[in-house]
Amino acid sequence: MHPNDRIGRELKLQNLHVFMTVVETGSMSGAAKRLNTVQPAVSRSVAELERAFGVRLLDRHRQGVTPTEYGRALLDCSMAAFDDLRRGVRDIESLADPDAGEVRIGCSPLLAATYVPTVVDRISRRKPRIVIELITGYNEALQGELRERKIDLWIARAFGRVRDARLNHEHLFDDHYAVVVGSRSPWIRRRKVALADLVDEAWTLPPLDSMIGSHLAEVFRASGLERPRTTLVTLAPETRFGLVATGRFITMMPVSALRFPVQRHELRALPIELPLAAVPVNIVTLKHRLLNPTAHLFIEHAREVAKPLVGAIR
Repeated sequence: MHPNDRIGRELKLQNLHVFMTVVETGSMSGAAKRLNTVQPAVSRSVAELERAFGVRLLDRHRQGVTPTEYGRALLDCSMAAFDDLRRGVRDIESLADPDAGEVRIGCSPLLAATYVPTVVDRISRRKPRIVIELITGYNEALQGELRERKIDLWIARAFGRVRDARLNHEHLFDDHYAVVVGSRSPWIRRRKVALADLVDEAWTLPPLDSMIGSHLAEVFRASGLERPRTTLVTLAPETRFGLVATGRFITMMPVSALRFPVQRHELRALPIELPLAAVPVNIVTLKHRLLNPTAHLFIEHAREVAKPLVGAIR
């Protein structure tokens, strides 16, 4: 039998959907609950797939089920197939209504509070009916979301090389970090200031065990200083913005955060050269995955917003 005939006769999208849900939930009963059906129906769908392929797709154990090597291969191609179908539906919708469309973006909370809103604002002025869904998280989680096709693209700060041959990286700009205080801080009136002068002040910094926190800790180590006492440890960018704006607190953040989505006049970067390399900001996409027109539009505007930053942020 020709492979195309076998696919058409023996494989059902519903069975593939059930199989993917079983793997995601880790059990037949969990899949039945999510799909609002009964467990025998779920077992029957999996059994039909195993008969069609002639191999065992799941290992059953007391804790639930896990995919075999054959199951993992089917899972990968099933995810790709459903992703292509979803993309096809969105493409048809875009052709029928060129001013509409959807795209799912992943990025860190800091980029979500600064750079990304600027891109969204530009797009919404041109295409007001476009829907952009923003998923915030950190590198490891968002890399998984992209691999699993749950987001269309990922805007990432590249703290070191992300080694994954399945991903494409397009460089947008390099972001330099700065010591930032509020516009009412007495430190902005000093002509000369060094990092050592600030270690006894009130700081707000990301957690030391986070990627950005450990990255910034290198600044103090490279300067021969201990990490300062931190009054508030948080990854939440808006919380740090608010504290620093009072004039009492100090932080470190990318210079781009002071420019987007509008110029933050309540915050000032101190003239301190930090022993820290600039961090690249990239658009990351999945190789061999065709993006829909809305995703391409987002990338186009992301490039335009980034242009003034290339080589300019210090």
